Amino acid sequence: MIDFKIYNTIEALPESWDALPVRDIFLKRSFLKGLEYSAPKNISSYYLGIFKNQKLIGIAIIQRVEMYLEDIFRNTSSNRLKQLAKRAISKIVRGNALIVGNLMHTGQHSLFFIEEEISYKAYLDVVFKALKSLQKQIKTDYNKKVRIIAFKDYFETDAIHNNIATFKANNLYKVQVQPNMLFPIKEDWITPEDYIAAFTKKYRKRYKTAKKKSNTIVRKELTTEDIKANETELYKLYKNVSDNARVNSFILSENHFYALKQELKNNFKVFAYFLNEELVGFYTLILNYNTLETYFLGYNKALQHQHQMYLNMLYDMACFAIKHKFKTIVYARTAMEIKSSIGAKPNMMHIYMKHTNNFIANTILKLIVKYLNPVKEWTERHPFS
Repeated sequence: MIDFKIYNTIEALPESWDALPVRDIFLKRSFLKGLEYSAPKNISSYYLGIFKNQKLIGIAIIQRVEMYLEDIFRNTSSNRLKQLAKRAISKIVRGNALIVGNLMHTGQHSLFFIEEEISYKAYLDVVFKALKSLQKQIKTDYNKKVRIIAFKDYFETDAIHNNIATFKANNLYKVQVQPNMLFPIKEDWITPEDYIAAFTKKYRKRYKTAKKKSNTIVRKELTTEDIKANETELYKLYKNVSDNARVNSFILSENHFYALKQELKNNFKVFAYFLNEELVGFYTLILNYNTLETYFLGYNKALQHQHQMYLNMLYDMACFAIKHKFKTIVYARTAMEIKSSIGAKPNMMHIYMKHTNNFIANTILKLIVKYLNPVKEWTERHPFS
């Protein structure tokens, strides 16, 4: 017999949750607990457990997202036509959404089941049942109607696409979104010097120039105590970058990095850049088994160009991965051209989604998604050839 249970807190999860053979730190209690303590004010998580004869055989992470104009469009344009367009879009997408996935990080970090115990189709059928149950619960608890349901993010090779009939039966359509920039580490790169030596002359010169421009920057890994002591300044630097985004569906809480460090410990890294003893930039990493996940970062915009901080951060992340024998770096979305210049490659991704209002055609929602998350034209760089 297959049944399910929806949990509202990490403390309520069954002991068998972390015993599942899943190699994804984003599905482990430590990360989920850190997120629960420091989630953006408009995001709350539900944890789905799927049972077969009372044995936990599958899990899913579902986020309730409250989306409003000020959350979606970070920078307000003075252009009247753009303001009208934004208001029209916000009327359609604003309100409650249920996201099967982690809205705060690129990639599929929400679904896992034991294939020997349940088929993919049967697993997805249970997830859809849970979504319907959550819609009713949210209506009862908050008097809010869920407007959008989405499953994110899947590579083109993901087996979930073999179940497209299940999504169609539930009125969800497939849409392409910006690629995830992945950097596979070559086996013969034993040290960062091997990586730098692999560059062509042009890109090796670019690396040396960036390093020269940052030679007055002091790099330091922050301890848990350091993160707490610098919490306000880290948050300001994060907001400098976050507020520059055209579209963003959340704002981190100020204690986010501290909470993750407390729970993930050595699997969460914060590296800071200091100039004349002043904190001027930082980046964060999540150590996800043999994959290095780049996370949020921030910098002083007035100093960014002069010291090429962003490019140096990308190089430093790559060198960290090589030193610590990771197989892949996930550089996520945005700034794809500069990420390709240090070795990352685009991997196409898709989401499945629908609007619950039958009067709003999926074709309209699809156009809105493309406006909010355009697949940009850019020139891929090839630093090794």
